[in-house]
Amino acid sequence: MTESASSMLPEWSSFYVMTGSSAAALTGLMFVVITLVMNTERVRRNPEGISTFSTPTVMHFSAALLFSATLCAPWHTLVDATVLIGLVALAGAVYMLRIMYQTRRTRDYSADLEDWLWYNIIPFLAYILMLGGAIGLLAFPAKALFVLGGGVVLQLFVGIRNAWDVVTYIAVSGPPPASN
Repeated sequence: MTESASSMLPEWSSFYVMTGSSAAALTGLMFVVITLVMNTERVRRNPEGISTFSTPTVMHFSAALLFSATLCAPWHTLVDATVLIGLVALAGAVYMLRIMYQTRRTRDYSADLEDWLWYNIIPFLAYILMLGGAIGLLAFPAKALFVLGGGVVLQLFVGIRNAWDVVTYIAVSGPPPASN
């Protein structure tokens, strides 16, 4: 089964080159956005929002990039790649549990259902999906590659949506009122 999984990877290379390149570009854009918004007093007063909402978005893009790069690498067998993907997916799920805890404890903002879904639950499920794909990669490679691809695309869409949400929130809320 390992041999057939390795022979299937070249068929997915253009998909993972595209998702990896997109994830890398979007990660770079997040750095630009955070640099620009750090000049606002509102963000400097509340760094908790950056670590709860923006940093996980960069992590999702980074995970999509890592998964894509891993599945584009020239593996002789998929055992090592499977272990790496499984460990990264597991670490991502644990990281999301930490972010959920942090979201609950955020003092200046109470996340609504939409925020819980997009910033916590959907990314957590994407990491679980990718963990399942990694587990199935050696036994059911054809199906597992679709599961992994779905998880990577889900991370990209979550990241795009959340990046847009952060930028529009900052743009709409504007600078804080001047104190006299």
